[in-house]
Amino acid sequence: MRVLSSLLLALTAGASSALVDAPAPFNSSLFKDLNVTRGLNYHYYAVPADTGKPTILFLHGYPSTSYDWRHQVAFFQDKGYGLLVPDLLGYGGTAKPLDPQLYVSSLITRDLIDILDAEGINQAVVISHDWGSKTASRLANYFPERFHSYAFLAVGYFSPNYFATPYDVNVNLTKAVLGYANFGYFDFFASDGADQIILDHLDSFFDILYAKDTVRTITDWSPLGALEAFITKDTRLPPVDYVTPEERSIQMEALRQGGFAGPLNWYKIARGTLEGQDDQGIPQQNVLLQSPVFFGAALRDYVTVSAPINLDAVIASSNSTLTVHEYNSGHWVQMALKDEVNSDLLQWIEGSVGLDG
Repeated sequence: MRVLSSLLLALTAGASSALVDAPAPFNSSLFKDLNVTRGLNYHYYAVPADTGKPTILFLHGYPSTSYDWRHQVAFFQDKGYGLLVPDLLGYGGTAKPLDPQLYVSSLITRDLIDILDAEGINQAVVISHDWGSKTASRLANYFPERFHSYAFLAVGYFSPNYFATPYDVNVNLTKAVLGYANFGYFDFFASDGADQIILDHLDSFFDILYAKDTVRTITDWSPLGALEAFITKDTRLPPVDYVTPEERSIQMEALRQGGFAGPLNWYKIARGTLEGQDDQGIPQQNVLLQSPVFFGAALRDYVTVSAPINLDAVIASSNSTLTVHEYNSGHWVQMALKDEVNSDLLQWIEGSVGLDG
């Protein structure tokens, strides 16, 4: 009954969503809605590919919407690439179920395959960031036949046993290696009432989320209790220069309208046992990635520590072509160094074999 009631709430949320679609470079006429197999609404941006060009599936992370990919949308749609850019579950115009069980990877990946099917896309290229990289990993594990290649930005490939280790053990292990508990903030995000606390202190939250001095995340984001203490004091930090005031306003308004109850479920399933249990269904033969892989390491991302820890994971899990680029950037590499990242991704895609759309 709990799942059923949450599903009904999600349907209502999806049907009543009145979020304004992202501005240019997005074309408002190209946004679509689809009720996927399990009855949830997904809102996504869809650009058909020119002849001979592949379609790229972009997967954002937390706390974001399809708008995170604005610089990549502008770049690749002008070059004739097909684009599928969804608001992932809990975000934007997509449904926002309250039950964490509805956010496990086996279900979300099936939703995305429904979108590919609806658009008539047999195979796509995946470009992912943050929690989107977890979803890209599971697409490779469950549906490898549907994707040409996989790009991971800032956060690398999540192996099927990643969430098998209890959260508390992982926190202690990373603290022993790094000297600080880089995932201590999971406790806050998984706690009751965190969604409202973030909304009540959204300016402070955005300041640390897009910290110009990324070293501040070591002390004010990562450790247990640090993030909640930082934002509840309404602490302010200088803004980054790669997000304009207008872009920040657009991002904040989308999250203010959608709320954080849905997005925080991505952390609840990881902080608890739901994601680890769900991953037990991954076919063993799909653990190694057999397709070309791109990893963009963000050298100044001290939360995900994408170099070298994530790089090691990608190398260990890839059994095919691996392309690695290191960027002198914090977590939001696709925004901070958009021209460099776009150029590298284009070269990688064009160099991949058999991209016939």
